[in-house]
Amino acid sequence: MRQRVIACRTCCPQKLVDFKLLFFYFKSSVMEKGNPVSLRKKPEGMNNSDGGNYVRNFEKWKKKYNRKKVQVKRERAQHKKKPEWQVEREYIARLVSRYGDINSKEALKFSDFPISKKTLLGLQGAQYRQPTEIQRQTLGFALLGKDVLGAAKTGSGKTLAFLIPVLECLYRQQWTSVDGLGALIISPTRELAYQTFEVLRKVGKNHEFSAGLVIGGKDLKVESEQIQHTNIIICTPGRLLQHMDQTASFHAANLHMLVLDEADRILDMGFAETLNAIVENLPKTRQTLLFSATQTKSVKDLARLSLKEPEYVWAHEKAKFSTPATLEQSYVVCELHQKVNMLYSFIRNHLKKKIIVFFACCKEVQYLFRVLCRLRPGTPVLALHGKQQQMKRVEVYNDFLRKNTAVLLATDIAARGLDFPAVNWVLQFDCPEDADTYIHRVGRTARYKEGGEALLLLLPSEEKGMLRQLLDKKVPIQKIQVNTEKLQNVQQKLEGFLAQEKEQKERAQRCFISYLRSIYLMKNKEVFDVCQLQIEEYAHSLGLAVAPRVRFLNKALLQKAERTEQTVEEEESDEEEELKSFKVQLKGPENESSDSESVSDDEAGGDEEQVTRPKGQLQGADYEDDLGDADLFTVKRKDVFNLAGTQESLEEAGGESSKKKPSKETKYKEAKKVLKKNFQVNKKVIFNEDDKAVQLWPPVQRAVTEDDEEEDEISGINVEKARERLKREDQEFDKLEYSRKVKAKHRERKMKAKAASREAKKKRQDSGEDEEDEVMAYLARESEEEFDPSTLPDPDKLHSEEEEVEEEGFTKRQRSSGSSDEEEEQNVATFKTKKRRLQKGEEEEQHAALDTGLSLAEDEELVLHLLRGSR
Repeated sequence: MRQRVIACRTCCPQKLVDFKLLFFYFKSSVMEKGNPVSLRKKPEGMNNSDGGNYVRNFEKWKKKYNRKKVQVKRERAQHKKKPEWQVEREYIARLVSRYGDINSKEALKFSDFPISKKTLLGLQGAQYRQPTEIQRQTLGFALLGKDVLGAAKTGSGKTLAFLIPVLECLYRQQWTSVDGLGALIISPTRELAYQTFEVLRKVGKNHEFSAGLVIGGKDLKVESEQIQHTNIIICTPGRLLQHMDQTASFHAANLHMLVLDEADRILDMGFAETLNAIVENLPKTRQTLLFSATQTKSVKDLARLSLKEPEYVWAHEKAKFSTPATLEQSYVVCELHQKVNMLYSFIRNHLKKKIIVFFACCKEVQYLFRVLCRLRPGTPVLALHGKQQQMKRVEVYNDFLRKNTAVLLATDIAARGLDFPAVNWVLQFDCPEDADTYIHRVGRTARYKEGGEALLLLLPSEEKGMLRQLLDKKVPIQKIQVNTEKLQNVQQKLEGFLAQEKEQKERAQRCFISYLRSIYLMKNKEVFDVCQLQIEEYAHSLGLAVAPRVRFLNKALLQKAERTEQTVEEEESDEEEELKSFKVQLKGPENESSDSESVSDDEAGGDEEQVTRPKGQLQGADYEDDLGDADLFTVKRKDVFNLAGTQESLEEAGGESSKKKPSKETKYKEAKKVLKKNFQVNKKVIFNEDDKAVQLWPPVQRAVTEDDEEEDEISGINVEKARERLKREDQEFDKLEYSRKVKAKHRERKMKAKAASREAKKKRQDSGEDEEDEVMAYLARESEEEFDPSTLPDPDKLHSEEEEVEEEGFTKRQRSSGSSDEEEEQNVATFKTKKRRLQKGEEEEQHAALDTGLSLAEDEELVLHLLRGSR
């Protein structure tokens, strides 16, 4: 650096002085004397000779300054010699010492908390400067390492309330990738986990920790390779448990912090088994943080997580309402078949708004998304549901974030935790499961001091029960009326779409059944009752001509009938008890004693009974209420003919028969009943061109006969002809079977002869005979066995004569058995055909290759030997 040098004329006119040193000197002299010194003006009463004193003083000060400068350099050098990790550890120790002095009420900025510089820089870069109420109350307990249960309204900043303690905890421990998993954050949905991961990337970008997003729909193999080196994991319960079971290198033995975002949803019955399995693999010496807008206080749930003296933080516990004050809430009562028209009309009247529409099931979202795309309401329409692939879900999520005006059709996967900016309307097309689900749905708008509106569509059967639940949860909601002039009917358009596309019709049917099933499976039957829905009208509103068949509706109707019967019986039993007590009060103590005496007399008599008045008298409960003393209208008589016993036996028999379950009537049983009653089936007969009657219905079964004339005359099955045909087939089959057995026997004999010839050949070889003689003898024997000349026919006799003789013998045998002429002719014909087949078979056998019984190599040697001998 260049230094400026000047000549001071007042005090040292002949010396050059460093301007910087001179400045520090005059500054120090001013601080000591309190009088400013001017370089331009000469002080009064000062001569040139006095300038030496200033020079000497300046030189003394310069020496002193140099000594101090050297000392400072030496101290800085000593500090520089310390390693960075030691300096950072000392810094962390100073931060930890300030944890006990945290005053959440006085903290107005994040810098007021003992948070590391890296975290503060990340918060400033993400434009987070002032903590919210839940963050102020939670950070103190979380930094001290205590378990926390935090609850606050939707959009109040619960995500930062647990991300900052996670970063600070790992920073205090100086965590690295070698140490493995240090913090685990579990979210109920993939979208919420993705959003939390994005916030962590912004806030913790200055730290050196590794973070990973472990959710379904991604490559499991890639995750398993990287998960063992990840310090912070943000995940869904199912995918985390899959890695715990399948990834051998993944473990959570060093875990320091567990965070459950939307804890009430994770702890409910849907994730119960999964969460229990996850907690078993986690160490008990950990810090646990639970956050939700509707926090649970169940002792069982907290015991499952092994919480140790948790701190309850309810940021808005004293608030008048459980929803944000800037949120305007209202509901509309409409019929089920008007909902689709209501949705389309609402979107058409709010084209410049950002809207989220919630449905009960995925099939509804799929069908209505296609329908709205065909109707073209004039604003972008998006769909988000659980049946989509993960990349598509992320694309839709980011697309809706960027758009200023759009309509998002979604299921409850978008109801919790997602922070969509500038959402104007939340429309609940289907009634939520409970009040907590309603609070989370409407929480997608009116985020952190912003305004928003929510509209709920209710059926007449759902209004009473749902409003009671919302009032219990301190939800302010008011009823509004719909302007019928602005409603647009789209039913005819939907019918046209379904008529053009078969796939669209199938989607509409699935939507119809899926909605009814969701209502049927709801637990709260006071609000959701399938039996009260207008099913046919709802099917027409979706564009269907006929309502699809729904099997579980019959079961629902039976359950409802059983419930009504039980309630009626309970009411009747209550009424009877009241009547009895009222009678006892009217009779008084005297009548009670007389009743007891009459009862004892009846027991002594055995066969006596009380008989009421004749049929002309009034009977029933009204009559008994009016009359206080019933003994005046009863007489006693003996049961001579044992009438009471017969009545009791009949009642018992009737009770047993009623207890038996009615057997299910099948089509087989119905057909049997019809046959027993001998109903005549209607026939449809027409006349053809030849003026012959032809029966069309029921179809006539004709017999399989050889003659066409018989087929025309006979209708149905001719039993006699069928029996004859079966006999012929049996005879043919028997003959074939007999010939097959005979051939098998001949084959066995040949094999035995071949075996005997081989043994003889071996004996001859041992005796030393010539090979030629052996071969010739062997071939001669084989030829003698195979071609016996005695079996050959006599060439002098004609073949026709033999056939005639055989035929005569065959016909004689048939005649002796007592068969008819027709049968004889048929038997002769079948015999001729069989004989021809046998002759063909013998010719084929004659032309077949000669089987010597030797191997292929031996056959080749034999042929070569014969060829050499012939030469």
